[in-house]
Amino acid sequence: MEELSETQTETLRTQLVALVAELEAALSASAASAAPVVLDQSSVGRLSRMDAMQQQAMAKATRHKARLRLTQCKAALSAFDRDEYGLCRKCEEPIGYPRLSAKPEAPFCLECQRGVDV
Repeated sequence: MEELSETQTETLRTQLVALVAELEAALSASAASAAPVVLDQSSVGRLSRMDAMQQQAMAKATRHKARLRLTQCKAALSAFDRDEYGLCRKCEEPIGYPRLSAKPEAPFCLECQRGVDV
């Protein structure tokens, strides 16, 4: 893979900064949906409570994924400061612009990512 050009690097940095802001806003907006389910038992049926608990569980899972991605984005931004952005954390080879444009927080090249996923 080729190393990133200056233009590509700046484009990816801009994408990461925007993604961090988007994820932080989404986490802030979804905080209430992951709160414990408190329903008045006298006016709410059992199925409604189960539905509310299922929605809460889905909200928690979504928030967990968003927090994980936010952490990865912040790590990628800090890699810019160390001049390590765009290098695979495992093999230290360039990751490549196509992969980074699809997932700018990617810490591994495709080959090493396959090894991590197995």
